[in-house]
Amino acid sequence: MTNQQSLINFGFKFGRSGAHDSRTMMLPELRRLFASTQSSDSRPQYREQITEWNCLDKPTSRARKLTAEHLVDLYGLSPDIPLFRVFRQLWDVRVEAQPLLALQLAAARDPLFRVSVPLMLELQPGEPLRREQTEAAFAAQDPNRFSPASLKSYAQNINGSWTQAGFLRGPVKKSRAQPQVTEVNVAYALLQAYLNGLSGQRLFSSEWCKLLDCRVERLGLEYGEKEGARINDHHLTLAEKKAAKKNKVVALLAVNPAKR
Repeated sequence: MTNQQSLINFGFKFGRSGAHDSRTMMLPELRRLFASTQSSDSRPQYREQITEWNCLDKPTSRARKLTAEHLVDLYGLSPDIPLFRVFRQLWDVRVEAQPLLALQLAAARDPLFRVSVPLMLELQPGEPLRREQTEAAFAAQDPNRFSPASLKSYAQNINGSWTQAGFLRGPVKKSRAQPQVTEVNVAYALLQAYLNGLSGQRLFSSEWCKLLDCRVERLGLEYGEKEGARINDHHLTLAEKKAAKKNKVVALLAVNPAKR
């Protein structure tokens, strides 16, 4: 398995808190930000678009600053972060993939959000989800840590992100829905699993593929092969092409194993 420091270098985050303690994953803002920027932009350029050019139409300078901080915390917004770099390259491949793709990166970078994953995946389509159920999932982790007000806020933000990603429906009363999964989402999940030290069939049974809420057969046959056929290898370096012979996932996403 990959050690935690390597995972941090790749862009994963650990700890007891996360960005969802104050906001949702902010999918509408993320879409508007990427519409105003280039995939090669640096973090200062993303910040400038938000704080100086107000591309997200926030009413005050403080609101612009807080929004920038939240988006950096949750997504990284830097091509120096491998998880974000590949995420940004995949963003425009398929619009339908974007809600779940945002959730996939949010899950990797917010340990608070990851607490809610088992609860969500246990629900059947159409089954209701009360805010109190999400609160209970957090309270069970550390009964003395959260105040009732904090639990309510976290649950609302996290359920809001699940809704934006297509796992829940309903403005107030939430029920389980089925998210739209594309080959882009599968490719990104396989990357996340690979960076965690997995290979072969274990890639498809990883927690990152389980997050897609699809059967393994569907992941491998329907989506994985489509993505394999879509990606041209002329974007790869010689080292990455050599690595492709050992690991197809690395080749698809242009990740250089030498940087692991």
